[in-house]
Amino acid sequence: MSRILITSGPTRQYLDPVRYLTNASSGRMGRALAEAAISLGHEVVIVSGPVEVEYPAAARVVTVVSTEEMLAAAESEFEMCDGLIGAAAPCDYRPVRVESHKIAKTGQPIDLHLVETDDVVATLGAKKGRRWVVGFALETEDHRLRALAKLERKYCDLMVSNGPQAINSLDNDVEILTPAGEIIASIKGSKEIVSIQVLEVIEKYLIKQRSGQ
Repeated sequence: MSRILITSGPTRQYLDPVRYLTNASSGRMGRALAEAAISLGHEVVIVSGPVEVEYPAAARVVTVVSTEEMLAAAESEFEMCDGLIGAAAPCDYRPVRVESHKIAKTGQPIDLHLVETDDVVATLGAKKGRRWVVGFALETEDHRLRALAKLERKYCDLMVSNGPQAINSLDNDVEILTPAGEIIASIKGSKEIVSIQVLEVIEKYLIKQRSGQ
């Protein structure tokens, strides 16, 4: 069986000691994927941002806060894994400057200068070697086209495409795409049901093929 790294949940990029940029990712998809992988006999390591969900006791969980911390932890854990499922929703931007004190209200607009954070899946995908990488693409328009572009840019072997309705929801509606642009699965239902079928696809197209089964 495989040792699978799953990234899950949001990250936070602080503006000052109490305010931060983030998103509404709940970690439910990451939890469901971990449960599905464990049920198939795989070993699971989860690198998770701040969430309220409880991950399976059988998984080893590494908790982080920022995108930088998620990348560092994922890089370390990926060294000992056979594959990655990038289900997290890391914050894509961080402030150029983090204030050391709470930003006081002045009655005037403030300017936030943001720069992009490093892409966790793309960074790991670029040095995956013989390991496999499955990404998640959440888009509000042109789902397939944008998902395929992300698949190529992030060096993924498969891309799971979904929409914003997946955020902080109990359900999901996904398509799984190959580098050739083929849709090999369309899955809709609870995140638990979707995760089971996503893992079945990963086993068929990645794990078993690479192990010669």
